[in-house]
Amino acid sequence: MSELHEARVILTKEDLIKQFITCGLAKGQTIFVHTSFKSLGFVVGGAETLIRALLEIVGEEGTLMMPTQTWKNLDPSTGVHWEEPVEWWPIIREHWPAYDKEITPTNSMGIVAEMFRKWPGAYRSDHPARSIAAVGKHAEYITSEHDLSNIFGNNSPVDKLYTLDGYVLLIGVGYDKNTSLHLAETRANIATKRFTNESSAILVDGKRQWVTYTTQAVDDEDFIRLGNEYETVNNYKIHRVGYADVRFMKQRPLVDWTVTWMEKNRV
Repeated sequence: MSELHEARVILTKEDLIKQFITCGLAKGQTIFVHTSFKSLGFVVGGAETLIRALLEIVGEEGTLMMPTQTWKNLDPSTGVHWEEPVEWWPIIREHWPAYDKEITPTNSMGIVAEMFRKWPGAYRSDHPARSIAAVGKHAEYITSEHDLSNIFGNNSPVDKLYTLDGYVLLIGVGYDKNTSLHLAETRANIATKRFTNESSAILVDGKRQWVTYTTQAVDDEDFIRLGNEYETVNNYKIHRVGYADVRFMKQRPLVDWTVTWMEKNRV
């Protein structure tokens, strides 16, 4: 057998369940999942197997949520269509399809989130650019009333996870993919906080409209740095599932700590 084959790992649903339970996952938990599927290794059955494993762990009383963002549905001037010429922008504004939570695919959220948004019993929030999908006991509550201008703040899906005293699961990704840190941005009292106008195509009474709304601008440039400091301060243990580094943590302590960190370091 070659060294390449010796180094590979194969994971069944039962393997995933056993290893994720070792990370701290358990029945009844509400978990925000961010994943790089390929980081795990070879999973028998692909993304479907991972979703089934996580749902089996949390059970009927638990809930999973994942980011299903469609950020291409923003004004080209914000940089989301950086590969297209400026003279195309008016055409994109006029013709980009309106967000439809039953149809619109995710943008670069990965194969797990793309499959998850279509999972039986899945709910998906109405935000045209920053939607969240959820399955389980609290799915409808988490995804309801996702206000255009309040993407990550009070009563948003990440704030509802905080209310539910939920968890964050990072599979093969770092803190730069940790959406819950944006909740801390909305709560922190910092001078650099700013707001911006964004525009998206949405359905209004069944008809497409290009709508502009004001929302807090997000900034994730220091997320990896603050995540490293959080782990150092809390002596955090990184787990492994297959080949993937896995981080599993309560969201509330992370958000509360991050608010304080931002108020000290974002000046």
